[in-house]
Amino acid sequence: MTDTTPAFRSGFVALVGRPNAGKSTLVNACMGEKIAITSPVAQTTRRRMRAVVNTEASQLVIIDTPGLHKPKDALGSELNKAALAELADADVVAFLVDATKPVGTGDAWVASHVAKADADYKLLVVTKADIAGPQKVAEQLEAARGLATFDDELVISAKEGFNVDAFLQLVSAHLPEGPKWFPDDMDTDTTDEDLVAEFVREKLFLNLRQELPHSVGVLCDQIEYADDGHASIRATILVEREGQKGIVVGRGGQMVKKVGTEARHDIEKLLGCKVFLELRVRVEPQWRRNANIIQRLGYGEQE
Repeated sequence: MTDTTPAFRSGFVALVGRPNAGKSTLVNACMGEKIAITSPVAQTTRRRMRAVVNTEASQLVIIDTPGLHKPKDALGSELNKAALAELADADVVAFLVDATKPVGTGDAWVASHVAKADADYKLLVVTKADIAGPQKVAEQLEAARGLATFDDELVISAKEGFNVDAFLQLVSAHLPEGPKWFPDDMDTDTTDEDLVAEFVREKLFLNLRQELPHSVGVLCDQIEYADDGHASIRATILVEREGQKGIVVGRGGQMVKKVGTEARHDIEKLLGCKVFLELRVRVEPQWRRNANIIQRLGYGEQE
C-alpha cells in the first residue's frame, strides 16, 4: 500500500495594498477573532502582525502589513519599509485592491513591488464586495489585472465572510511543504503589551476620526497580574502638541475615559480576565519625525 496522505504545507502569506484596502479585516476574518485593529481612517495599521491559522494539512502565517503610501514623515517612511520588507521572504503575496475606490497610481506603485517579489504564488484579491456591487467589482478586477501578472484572483468580503474560506484554501494549496513554524496554541507573534497598545489606539481612531489620529501613538508601559486574577495596565498616549492633549483628554476627562472603557472590553477578551486600565496622555513634540520613538512604538521594520 502507498501512503496517500497529502504532505503538510506551511509558509508565510504577506497581505499588501494601499491604506484601508481591508488587510486587517481579512486577517480577523481568517482568524475568526479580533487580533488586528481596524478603523475607517487610512494608515490605521502601523505594526507588522503575524497571525497563525492552523488546519489539519497546513499552517498559514498571515502577515498584516501597513498600507503602502506616499510618506510625509519618518513614520510614513518606516511603515513603507516595514511593509516592503515582508515581500522579501513571503511564500505567497496577496495584493489587496479596494473595490470601492478607483484603481490608481497608488495601486500601480504597490503592484510594481509585488511584481518584483520572489514569491512562488501571487494572488489578486478584490475586497469589500459587499459594498461595491457586481458591476463595480468587475471593473476593479479588470483594472487591477493590468497592474501586474497574477497567478489567480479572488473577490471577497471579509466583513461578511464571503470567500474567506476560499482564500484560506487557495493560499494553503500553494504553500511549500514544510513543518509548523509556530505551536498550535499560538495565534499571533504579537505580545500582549503591543496588542493592548493597539486596542487603545484603535479606540482613539474611532472616536477622534480625522481630528488628529495620525498624531497619536500608544505605549503599553506595564501589565501586572494580581493574586485575584485581574490585570492592572498602564498605557501612555503620545501626542505632539498641548492642544492635541486637550482633545484626547476631553472636557472633564470624558474622551480619555470613553476610550479607556471601550479598549478595556477588547483587552479583557484578549487576556481572559478583569482589567483595570490607566491611561495617561503625554506631549512628545514631533514624535513622528523621531526615529527612536518610532522604534519604541514598534512601528518600524522588525526582525
